[in-house]
Amino acid sequence: MKVSVKKVLPILLTASMVAACGGATAKQQPAPEKKAETKPAAVATVNTDGSKYIPMDKRSGPKSVVYFTRDLSAKGLQKIYEKVNQNITGKVAIKLHTGEKNGPNIIPRDWVKELIAKDIPGATIVETNTYYNGDRYTTEGHREVLKVNGWTFCPVDIMDEEGTVMLPVKGGKYFKEMSMGSHVTRYDSLVTLTHFKGHTMGGFGGSNKNLAIGMADGRIGKKMIHAGDSGSQWGITKEEFMERMVESTKATVDHFGKHITFINVLRNMSVSCDCEGTAAAPVTTPDIGILASKDILAVDQASVDMVYALHDGKGHDLIERMESRHGLRQLTYMKEMGMGNDLYEIVDLDK
Repeated sequence: MKVSVKKVLPILLTASMVAACGGATAKQQPAPEKKAETKPAAVATVNTDGSKYIPMDKRSGPKSVVYFTRDLSAKGLQKIYEKVNQNITGKVAIKLHTGEKNGPNIIPRDWVKELIAKDIPGATIVETNTYYNGDRYTTEGHREVLKVNGWTFCPVDIMDEEGTVMLPVKGGKYFKEMSMGSHVTRYDSLVTLTHFKGHTMGGFGGSNKNLAIGMADGRIGKKMIHAGDSGSQWGITKEEFMERMVESTKATVDHFGKHITFINVLRNMSVSCDCEGTAAAPVTTPDIGILASKDILAVDQASVDMVYALHDGKGHDLIERMESRHGLRQLTYMKEMGMGNDLYEIVDLDK
């Protein structure tokens, strides 16, 4: 705001005259020295309530780059992958949810097939067995589901079929290490290719959930996240569950370092996870597009923001699922763990 010199000048002159005359006293007495008051340092408020959405204007910190395309096709996936693949080298793993039998909402196989053929020849899809007793609970059953769902055009590594390995969790409050499928150490780079949707326990499943549960082995790691010492298979819920997922993800992200990237496909977004297969709730949220970043927090945050930005209540069901499960704690805890930025610049690849 600009202030007029004409208004300020009389004030400054009056102050000078009072100082010169010393009021009614002939001789100006020196004012006693005042000790500078020490104010306590401002403490940043951390929102740990996973049911509360934090709008962009209430966030702070640096910004990351997130790429976006509305092109929900094999070509759209290739176009956006090529913006975030700079450090994807050596032996490449692709972590995606291959789904239960005949799952209707998973990323189309043809998209993935074309991506591998064009951009990542020799890549391997990686999965782990499930924690729940279903068709993918054993390696034998899991491989049968892979055939049914058409994941036969490239190698698929069920990483815990030969055991587990512990990866360190830096700065965790629940874990010092996380149990993963032992084959994770065979790969130099990881492409996190995620079908963004709702989730029965996590509220939403983005890149964080894909890695947190999807890389943890079926018997030990997933139990560490879901049950802990609760005595119940699904005993950990809400904020603690979100935080445990984040710590599991951090083990994978730290392991691959700069050789990891994140893509979220916002399509067929049921409130149900792909784990529910044909029993998934009907899709009520409109398709949005594909987001990608080298920053896992930024890509998940941008995905959530785009759902909240849908007009005329079109995001209502998915938003209700996120908030009722306290799933937004995934985002704030990733920020607390130093895993990325919740502010970002969108680069629209369609313009």
